[in-house]
Amino acid sequence: MELLSEYFIPWAISNTIAIVVLVTAIRKPKVARLLFVLLFSWACWINYTTANKSPDDYLNYASLTPFDLYADFINGWFRSHITSMVHLIAFGQGLLAIGMLGKGWAAKLACIGAIVFFLAIVPLGIGSGFPATIVTSVAIYFIWKNDDLNYLWYFKTKKSDLSI
Repeated sequence: MELLSEYFIPWAISNTIAIVVLVTAIRKPKVARLLFVLLFSWACWINYTTANKSPDDYLNYASLTPFDLYADFINGWFRSHITSMVHLIAFGQGLLAIGMLGKGWAAKLACIGAIVFFLAIVPLGIGSGFPATIVTSVAIYFIWKNDDLNYLWYFKTKKSDLSI
């Protein structure tokens, strides 16, 4: 219970943002894509800098996961490879941000990658903001299905918008 009270505010913020992004993905998928570009760009920067400055911070996730397999991985192999692994994660997050800016296959691949990423961190429990990770995966699915997946800066216009 102490763990929940310590992380409640960031958890509540993460889940509130996830719900807002889901609603945005349903109503305005291109705007939601922009939000994911910002999220993955920020996450890329945060993870890269944290891995360089204080890599042991990532070991805290072992106490947050309810799954022994994840805790054992974090306290085992991951402990010896934190910086290189988190650099790879940050690189992937940067690629997801770039892919979300793109169109066609790049945007689809970024959507798939984002869904896989969010589902992969679900077992971190409160450390990943669960269930925010599930909600954001659903939001990305709505982006994939409802957006034209053209460049982020291209918006469809209705003929009625063009008439004088």
